[in-house]
Amino acid sequence: FIMRAFVKLWIPQCLRILKSSCRLFHGYHRLLASQIISYYDSINQCEKEPPEYFNFASDVLDKWSQLEKDGRRPANPAFWWINDEGEEVRWSFEELGFLSSKAANILSEACGLQKGDKVIAVLPRVPEWWLLNVACMRTGIVFIPATSQLTAKDILYRLQASKAKCIIVSDALAPAVESIIPDCQFLKSKIIVSKGSRDGWLNLKELLAMASANHKCVKTRSQDPMLIYFTSGSTGSPKMVVQSHSSYGIGFTVSGRYWMNLTPSDIMWNTSDTGWVKSAWGSVFAPWINGSCVFIHNMPQFKPAIIADTLSKYPITTFCTAPTAYRMLVQHGLSSYKFMSLKHCVSGGEPLNPEVMEQWKIQTGLNIHEGYGQTETVTICANVKGMKIKPGSLGKALIPYDVQIVDDHGAILPAGEEGDIAVRIQPKRPFCLFSQYLDNPEKTAATVRGNFYITGDRGIMDEEGYVWFVGRADDIINSSGYRISPFEVESALIQHPAVSESAVVSSPDPIRGEVVKAFVVLAPAFVSHDPEELTRDLQQHVKNVTAPYKYPRKIEFIQALPKTVAGKIQRKVLRNKEWGR
Repeated sequence: FIMRAFVKLWIPQCLRILKSSCRLFHGYHRLLASQIISYYDSINQCEKEPPEYFNFASDVLDKWSQLEKDGRRPANPAFWWINDEGEEVRWSFEELGFLSSKAANILSEACGLQKGDKVIAVLPRVPEWWLLNVACMRTGIVFIPATSQLTAKDILYRLQASKAKCIIVSDALAPAVESIIPDCQFLKSKIIVSKGSRDGWLNLKELLAMASANHKCVKTRSQDPMLIYFTSGSTGSPKMVVQSHSSYGIGFTVSGRYWMNLTPSDIMWNTSDTGWVKSAWGSVFAPWINGSCVFIHNMPQFKPAIIADTLSKYPITTFCTAPTAYRMLVQHGLSSYKFMSLKHCVSGGEPLNPEVMEQWKIQTGLNIHEGYGQTETVTICANVKGMKIKPGSLGKALIPYDVQIVDDHGAILPAGEEGDIAVRIQPKRPFCLFSQYLDNPEKTAATVRGNFYITGDRGIMDEEGYVWFVGRADDIINSSGYRISPFEVESALIQHPAVSESAVVSSPDPIRGEVVKAFVVLAPAFVSHDPEELTRDLQQHVKNVTAPYKYPRKIEFIQALPKTVAGKIQRKVLRNKEWGR
């Protein structure tokens, strides 16, 4: 649809569309932390208990909206969206409240959903994703984001596992959803985000034009489920990580205030895909609880020149992207650009190379503040503003977490010794830790060792309390910030007649950090085939049966896989071979 029509259609004339110049954003003094921020900060500082009832929409977003009306917040947008076609959307907190209330009524009325029901949203970086996110908060509906790269098989698994009653997709994914409908017994409604209608689908744009904005936010308990993310494991299918209204809704106050250095005068651009948890971190909760503006550039593909140009043209103060993206940006060269407003840069999702950090500092004059966390947590460690940065370190533990390095028995190890990165959960479990892996009590229980939650990552803590990442305790591959399960890739490969068995591991890559490599034992009938042609055939096969980003960029054909006496594949042997250990 045409975005200008989008704005005219949805926002009545009584709501002012912001047309401020860039000077407006920085013409105000940096505000003292408002009562909103201070209250939730005190909960993270363990000075106060989380409230019994909490809802991010009514207790945070609507409070910022009221401050706007009272003239106590700079007239920044709450949300600022652009794309490569020159289209633009800007919403104040008041406008965000108005439109998300309309969307909430659509979910409750047109879709017939109730508190506790689940909705899967498979959308690119379009404004509707943010409206639906907030609309689910207002209705108590559990929001399940997913990346647009999913195949029909991936979507089917998520619908069946979650028992979601509604799915929301763009027109590009509608055919994939239609192909699996007969197997989705729990699905009751389908919403399409598209400029045109489609038979059997509710059209969000049309419904928003007619929906009432009169909506009363439901009352949700702090521990009620708010979000579910599917996260890959080294064995088995992706797990469903449940986060509560308070865990993410309140738990990112500290991350936003101290790691991302956000205030109500700031504009935060986080480049993460809407399907990844980092989008919740840096494009929803951390900026909005601190009253900041969420900036989004909807780009189909990552292009360093466009990223650099956007940072030059728009008054972005805080920038967050993956280490892979920082690598590509410094390789692109930034000497011809001037980032006039940029003050603070953060990164997470994979280890940051110290050389990239040094080059970024040389080319921009700014440090990159690395942070570390998981889908199951908020930010565990970070290099906060004003702290001495040790290149290559994850920084220090962020409150309210007590982070330690522990051994196989859950005992705390001394400084300098490698062990599991862990968060203390006894005598009191932090409120900002995941509730459970839904329908998987065994995997949930397996995260606990003695008094600690075990992250599954290995690390070292130095004498000053800085944490250093060593590697993953499991076999997860982290390529350009995408977490990829070897199990899923191997499951795709084994469906090809040429593959007798396979093992998938990470392999070093100068751009992506690491990529997927498959060691393949061929079926006898394919041993004489051309290896280059077979490699291309297997790569395309994996792209066809699972999300394209999971395909093996490297394939090596071998006679046999290394195995234990019990017959288990020794991926560690292959991984060590790749990394020269």
